[in-house]
Amino acid sequence: MRRELSRQVRRTSLGQRCTLCYCSRLTQPCDKHTITHATSDPLDHLIAGNRRYVAHTTEKDPNVFVDLAKGQAPEILWIGCADSRVPETTVCHCKPGDIFVHRNIANTVHANDLNSASVVEYAVAHLKVKKVVVCGHTKCGGAAAALGDADLGGTLNTWLHPVRELRRKHMSELQRLPSDDARAARVAELNVQQSIEVLKAHPAIRRAISERGLTLHGLIYDIGAGSLKIIDNAAGGKKVNGLWSPK
Repeated sequence: MRRELSRQVRRTSLGQRCTLCYCSRLTQPCDKHTITHATSDPLDHLIAGNRRYVAHTTEKDPNVFVDLAKGQAPEILWIGCADSRVPETTVCHCKPGDIFVHRNIANTVHANDLNSASVVEYAVAHLKVKKVVVCGHTKCGGAAAALGDADLGGTLNTWLHPVRELRRKHMSELQRLPSDDARAARVAELNVQQSIEVLKAHPAIRRAISERGLTLHGLIYDIGAGSLKIIDNAAGGKKVNGLWSPK
């Protein structure tokens, strides 16, 4: 076992180090991390990864966490999908503190959703972000599920109802596309556009657009290529009524 664990040690220009915390060791992982090396428990991997992250980050910048603790001033609010393959800070090559984030199933913005409403209000009215981004993505499970009417469970059925309504509204266009993948990708784009229209009715966003030039942007992330593209922000249909509509 000790021989197997020693394989976890990597050699660097500074000598051999524990792969979990990067402390200096000559022949093996440090004693406090031996148990973590020997387990396949996913939570242990999270904790181990955090130790590596802290050690590696502070090695490059010893004050990084001290500075982050002083406060945040992100310039972008990112509303994205909860999909594990689209971590915004990673795919945009950003750092902690750069992006204020809200993620949910299929990056959907509902006019009566207090969760997203509170995030938007805090980001726009208090943090004073300069841009609001709604980002959908290819291979989205929510968009794919919206192509049909299968019973996903009470909560998911309710959550995806507006996305399924988009499918019905644009059925003729979607039927002309060559595959379900293409149809799901188009539904993802339409959903981004609709979410932006919902956001435009939020009082904090309306004020910020008028008073300081806040802008809203729709993006699609291509999981198969790792790239982002900007899509048209305009969305048709009736004006959304709900929690955010002006009284």
